[in-house]
Amino acid sequence: MAVLAATLVIGAAVQGLVGLGLGLVAAPVTMMLEPQLMPDLMLWLAMLLPMGTLAREHQDIYWRGLGWSLGARAPGTVVGVALVAAFSTRSLGIAVGLMVLLTVLLTARAVVIPVNRGTLVAAGFASGITGTATSIGGPPLAILLQHRRPRQIRTTLAVYFLLGAALSLTGLLVAGRLEPQILLLAVLLSPCLVLGLALARLLHGVVPRDRARWAVLGVCGSSAVVLLVRSLV
Repeated sequence: MAVLAATLVIGAAVQGLVGLGLGLVAAPVTMMLEPQLMPDLMLWLAMLLPMGTLAREHQDIYWRGLGWSLGARAPGTVVGVALVAAFSTRSLGIAVGLMVLLTVLLTARAVVIPVNRGTLVAAGFASGITGTATSIGGPPLAILLQHRRPRQIRTTLAVYFLLGAALSLTGLLVAGRLEPQILLLAVLLSPCLVLGLALARLLHGVVPRDRARWAVLGVCGSSAVVLLVRSLV
């Protein structure tokens, strides 16, 4: 449990810096140590952590983009629940890892994805699938918003994670695949999130504005590699 707690601190700090990171850092460790807690634990924590972020920063949220992406996340959540029931975690991890890694590589080579109604809907739908099935739903929207201001990325993703995780948890509950008692464990681990956010506040200068895009891409790319390794091993 100490290893899991330390991982949550690191993941919360990364998310406090670049807008995402809790699931990317902590989900693989949770899967290795306590697979029976997945994806429930990470989804509960993904809903709790943004509350701390939004208590500190709640300006510059991209509400229009959230409307389109969250609207599409609902049907994506339904697909994600179906995939959890139909496919193995290994198969889902390989598919998601390859998708995220390919998107990061294309985007890093100056392929600019326009932020419009179509791309926001696509990102929300894909995030609903991956977030529900693997608890890692941030990369599609984060890659789309990578050229925005760092604070807008952080606050917009915070709202998205809060509401998106609630949708995924509701979907799993309706499907009978949610263990409500894991919420208690999430609450007990919540001080790790507070500590991570405090650490992020001290380290904000490490990620200057002009490098925030590369930080987002780095976190997303790392998550893809971790997912692939975790799924193949």
